[in-house]
Amino acid sequence: MSSIPSVNLQEFLSDDKTQKEKFIKEIGSAFENIGFVALSGHFLSDELVADLYEEIKIFFNQPQELKDSYEIEGIGGQRGYTSFGKEHAKGKKEGDLKEFWHFGQYVENDPKLEAEYPDNVIVKEQPKFNAVGKETFKMLEKTAKYVLRALALHLNLEETYFDDYIKNGNSILRPIHYPPIKDEPKNAVRAAAHGDINLITLLMGAHGKGLQVKNHNGEWVDAIARPDQLMINVGDMLSRLTNNKLKSTIHQVVNPPKELWGTSRYSIPFFMHPVSEMPLNCLENCVDENTPKQFDDITAGEFLHERLIELGLIKK
Repeated sequence: MSSIPSVNLQEFLSDDKTQKEKFIKEIGSAFENIGFVALSGHFLSDELVADLYEEIKIFFNQPQELKDSYEIEGIGGQRGYTSFGKEHAKGKKEGDLKEFWHFGQYVENDPKLEAEYPDNVIVKEQPKFNAVGKETFKMLEKTAKYVLRALALHLNLEETYFDDYIKNGNSILRPIHYPPIKDEPKNAVRAAAHGDINLITLLMGAHGKGLQVKNHNGEWVDAIARPDQLMINVGDMLSRLTNNKLKSTIHQVVNPPKELWGTSRYSIPFFMHPVSEMPLNCLENCVDENTPKQFDDITAGEFLHERLIELGLIKK
């Protein structure tokens, strides 16, 4: 596959059975063949998107000393600010050329999970920052719920198979700033080739060149969405669960041409995580004689901890 397919979530949400089945077939095929899809018909309004971009641009333009005051030690970067170059891809020594912020889950009616997850960090200097971040988190989480319902049906599961696992899940909204490049990077890119940890990722801001996806032929394909679309991809957790029937595809954000080094890039991925107790054991209907079980049994929480160590965000 040499391009990213497009789908419209409104087909799945319609009362038209044919439209709903069309969406399930198209997104299932895309996730089996390239692991990425461009999705329109989601729950984000243009106004909300514009408000969040405005707020994060103001924040990342703040003095470094102020940003550093929001970097919280001891939580593996799971909330608040993470400074430039601190995260690296699995197997890479060089840090990615980015800084980012994390909004986490807004737990409802679950004291155990409230105690388990770190608190969200409040930016005192920007009254709208946290409110806009929370609303965006909720709308992306809602979008992801229906995408996972479609995938459940594609996998011959109950439509609501994922619902209880993702309610109050350990999801993350990550506004990213790739600052202007001042010097020739030594073996570093804005985001080195990697697969995502989680179930699915919903990406805002893939509207210009930079994001690339490696297809099954080993070729890098530009992943560019329309302004009204989200780029959605399969994460490693979903790949494990489906015994690699749904593909977690390697992707990267490459550095721009030298004449554009002086420009910033912003993108905002939403990493849909389940609760830590979710088993990622390969589904029985994804294992047969032709596709034997490829992964050991593990929970989502155990898998996340392993990967955060590999990324350099948690020390052993």
